Amino acid sequence: MMNLDDIIIAREKMKGIVHTTPLDYSKTFSQLSKNEVFLKLENLQKTGSFKVRGSYNKLINLSEEDLQKGVVAASAGNHAQGVAYSSQMLGIPCTIVMPKGAPLSKVLATKQYGAEVILEGNVFDEALAFALDLKEQAGATFIHAFDDDWVIAGQGTVGLEILDQLPDVEAIVCPVGGGGLIAGLAMAIKEKNPRISVYGVQAAACPSMKQSLTEEKPVMIASSPTMADGIAVKKPGLKNFELVQKYVDDIYCVDEMEIARTMLMLLERNKLLVEGSGACSLSSLLYEKVSLKEKKVVAVLSGGNVDMNFISRIIERGLVESGRYATLLITLKDKPGELQRVLCSITDLDANVQTVNLHRMGKDIYPGYAQLEISVETKNHEHVEQLHHALTKKGYHIGMSQF
Repeated sequence: MMNLDDIIIAREKMKGIVHTTPLDYSKTFSQLSKNEVFLKLENLQKTGSFKVRGSYNKLINLSEEDLQKGVVAASAGNHAQGVAYSSQMLGIPCTIVMPKGAPLSKVLATKQYGAEVILEGNVFDEALAFALDLKEQAGATFIHAFDDDWVIAGQGTVGLEILDQLPDVEAIVCPVGGGGLIAGLAMAIKEKNPRISVYGVQAAACPSMKQSLTEEKPVMIASSPTMADGIAVKKPGLKNFELVQKYVDDIYCVDEMEIARTMLMLLERNKLLVEGSGACSLSSLLYEKVSLKEKKVVAVLSGGNVDMNFISRIIERGLVESGRYATLLITLKDKPGELQRVLCSITDLDANVQTVNLHRMGKDIYPGYAQLEISVETKNHEHVEQLHHALTKKGYHIGMSQF
C-alpha cells in the first residue's frame, strides 16, 4: 500500500524531469470568489498536464527486465503524452493505443514523444481492450492512467509542491476523473497537515466519484458528453476511491455553462489556456459550489491541452454562456427598409452586429415574410434581454438560436 514516503521519494526522483509548476495568485478570481485564490498551473507542466508525474514515477519503479520489454497504454488524451514522454526520457519502447477518432493534434504530439501510436477501435473501451491484448502478446507492462500505487504517488507530488509554495494554505480544490490526482494529492496534504481541506470537483455530466462515495463503492455510471472530457471517467479506480473516501472532504459538480465561462475567463483575464477538466476546480469557486469564504485556497488547473481547432468554439461557447454573444432569429416583413429598421433598433442599444443572414425560404417562413439570423456582440445577459424586449415591443417575433 502506498504511503507518504512514496510520494516524497517520487518527488526527489523526478527532479529535472518534470517542472515545479508555478502557484499564481489571482486578484481577479480572489475578488470574484471572496477568497484568496492561488492557481496551481499544471497546464504549464511538461506535456501540458499533471499526468507526466504519475507516468514517470510508474516507469522508474519497473524492473530492468520489464523496462526492456517496453510499456503499453491506452488513452485518447493526456495520459498518452505523459507515458510517451516518460518512456522517451528513459529510452524504453512505448506503444500507445488510441481510438480512431482521437484528435489529430494529440496523435501527432504522442508520436513526437517517440511512441508508436496504434489507432484501433471506434471508442475508448475498444482501444483499451486492444491494448490489453497487445500487452499479453508482447509481454509488455500496461500503464494504467490512475488505478496504480506508483501513478498515484507521482500525482501526489503536486500536493507537496503546494505545501512548499503556500505553507498556510487552508483549502485545495482539485478536478476528479478516475481519481489519481486527487488521491495522491489528498494523501500528501492530509498526512502533512490534516487541518487543510481538500475538495474534488467533477463535471455534472459524469459524476462517477461522487456517485461512488454515495454508494460507498466504485460504481459504473452512464455519462453525457462534456467539454471536460479529460475527467469523463465512468468508473473510478478502487485504489483511488479508497484514498478519496479516507482523505477528501467532499466532491462537488459543475455544469457545462460554468466550465465554458471559466475557461473563457482564464483565457481573457489571466492569459491561460486551460482545458475543460482543468477549469472545473476554479469553476467550483466562482459559482460557489464549494462553500468557502475568506480562505486561502488553491485551485489546481490540471491541464491545458486543447485542440487548436476547438479553441474558437470554446471561446464562442464561453461568450454565449456569459451573455456576451447572441444569435437572434427575427421574423420580419419582406419589404424595403425593414432590415434597416431592425439594425437601427439593435445598434441604438449599443449592441455590435457581427453577422447578418436573411432567409426568404423555409418551412416556417410564410409568403411576404423573411427570417433574419443576426449575431450580435453584447455586454451581458441583461443586455440580451433588453434587445429581445425592444424588438418584441416593435412587433417582431424573436427566437434565440441554440448554441
